[in-house]
Amino acid sequence: MTVETSPSLQVRNPELPFPADLPRHWFGGNAFATHIANSVNLLFPSGERFFVRSVRHYQALIDQDPVLAAEVRAFFGQEGRHAQAHERFFAAMEAQGYVIRPFLRFFERVAWKEIEPRVSPALCLSVTVALEHYTAVLAETALQERHLDHAHPALRALLYWHAAEEIEHRAVAFDVLKRVNPSYALRMGGMALATLGLAAFWLAAMTTLLHQDGLLGSKRLRNERRALRQEREGIGRSVFLRGLRAYARRDFHPKERPIDELAQTYLATAGLT
Repeated sequence: MTVETSPSLQVRNPELPFPADLPRHWFGGNAFATHIANSVNLLFPSGERFFVRSVRHYQALIDQDPVLAAEVRAFFGQEGRHAQAHERFFAAMEAQGYVIRPFLRFFERVAWKEIEPRVSPALCLSVTVALEHYTAVLAETALQERHLDHAHPALRALLYWHAAEEIEHRAVAFDVLKRVNPSYALRMGGMALATLGLAAFWLAAMTTLLHQDGLLGSKRLRNERRALRQEREGIGRSVFLRGLRAYARRDFHPKERPIDELAQTYLATAGLT
């Protein structure tokens, strides 16, 4: 494991092997829960690279603030390693028989070749800020509720590490946007586009994987969805509604919630400090 540092962030490179005998439904044996996670995993690598591109566009402005510049470099490092780790999981999914390359080509063509060039750099940055907020809210919930404890150890390690670092760097892109353009309308426009895009691509990925498992419309899928709802009643809705309510305040800042200790506690336990 290598560790690089900035004034407040570390770039870690943990060893995260995926065993050959990884269960097909690795999230507590629940196919529905597994594919919620598998499908967003398909979005992470190129999504993380979009985050880096959208922030790097403003590098000249960022470099005027040495502290922010150091945090941005660490943000790039963390996001790059997240992308690489989730991409390595693609091979594990393919070994399980999933055909994911057609979906990935579709996603990357539509998101980054058709939509991104038609969106202004400032709005791309605002979309990044909104998606970083969503990931931080999900990360906070994951580390507080510990539902990932039901996952296979290999995926548990990947997702908890990712969650902890999302909490660590949750304010970096936001602080860049404040320097670029602090417009409330721009911030909320980015949130609207981010929400629409995330929901559409996540649903498309999940539909693809469930179809390949032969589970769309099946009794098993209905039962597993019901079981998941009963166990974690309302958690998905409450997470996103809480995130939206906070983000919609004009005085919102990602650091207003004191959740850094959640990340640090996990990282220390995992030997990643």
